[in-house]
Amino acid sequence: MAKKDAAAPEKEGRLKQIALVYKMTKKTDPRIGLILLGVFVLTAAIAFGVFTLVPGGWIFDLVTAVLFGLLAVLIVFGRRAQKSQYAQIDGQPGAAAAVLGQLKRGWKVDPGIAFNRQQDLVHRVVGPPGIVLVGEGNPTRLKSLLATERRKHERVASETPIYEVVSGTGEGAVPVPKLSRHVTKLGRNIKPAEMTDVLQRLRALDANRSNMPIPKGPVPTSMKGARGNMRGR
Repeated sequence: MAKKDAAAPEKEGRLKQIALVYKMTKKTDPRIGLILLGVFVLTAAIAFGVFTLVPGGWIFDLVTAVLFGLLAVLIVFGRRAQKSQYAQIDGQPGAAAAVLGQLKRGWKVDPGIAFNRQQDLVHRVVGPPGIVLVGEGNPTRLKSLLATERRKHERVASETPIYEVVSGTGEGAVPVPKLSRHVTKLGRNIKPAEMTDVLQRLRALDANRSNMPIPKGPVPTSMKGARGNMRGR
């Protein structure tokens, strides 16, 4: 009985989380309800039509079709919710850091390792490609900021490939929604053991930096929470 009593509030909490994600998504995607309804009906109808061709009871076919419809709804909802989150944070300080926070195991993200008075930021990602310095802010000011960070990193990890990426909508910049994919496609130049060595060297570099919090505002430092809510975590 104790387990059932504990499971009930947990399930209720998950439903509230999903409802919250739905409300947030609807702000930038007003037709999300109609789209999800259409996806459910179309998928369930196709699935039911296919399963009726297979010997078996119609009840089983109907239940299976409903399950396929719900699965399709979850997939579409998850993708559109993520797209909505991108739209809501795009252009705000810390947006790039929020997106980079989605990178999975095998990546180390350090937001805001460098900055200036105008709140231009440089984030650092260490992963299979090597070291990726991601600039966020005014492209002109970021040139010198990124160049300075590159020189610092070359002193402690000269043999490690170093990439410079500017996040934004200007020429040569990578839009926020495509940022994490762009970073992961830079190649596989270092192995996990080499990455551990690189991180140890970077700790010495970071020890000499002044602590700088990410600019405060509505932008989350990670978008994993909302994605976790969709999975019921």
